[in-house]
Amino acid sequence: MRTPRTWTAHPVLWAGWAALAAGAVLCVIGWYGVSGERFAERQLPYLASCTIPGAALIVAGAVLLAHGRDALAAARVEELYGLLTAEEPAEGERRARDAAGRVAVARELLTVPGGTLLHRADCPLVAGRAEAVPVDAALLADGELEPCPICEPAPSDA
Repeated sequence: MRTPRTWTAHPVLWAGWAALAAGAVLCVIGWYGVSGERFAERQLPYLASCTIPGAALIVAGAVLLAHGRDALAAARVEELYGLLTAEEPAEGERRARDAAGRVAVARELLTVPGGTLLHRADCPLVAGRAEAVPVDAALLADGELEPCPICEPAPSDA
């Protein structure tokens, strides 16, 4: 399934490949010209007219290819995101409950059994993990759990 945005990145890719090919041809011509001349003053015209512009075209082609690939990837992500947001919210909630076993509240503090960190429920380290359990007041009072450096929960959130 192709979208119109996906097709707009192809001219950039074609231009990148063309610039790379032209740059390679110019570099080969410049090398061939330089290799046939013994004196440096007779080699400079080949460097100035073929090798340096060829190298510049190779760099420009690489930049165009990188930009074109990024544009294609962005178009595919937008297409996928559009498909994901098109599903019903109830379906998304059901998937979240199935993955986590329950719906976590952002202010709720969680930990992993045997772990040493205290996490908020929306922390990426524990979000969706079925083994994450709520923290009880006894663990908070003991001070055994350190705050997660990613989500930075405050013990007052409990």
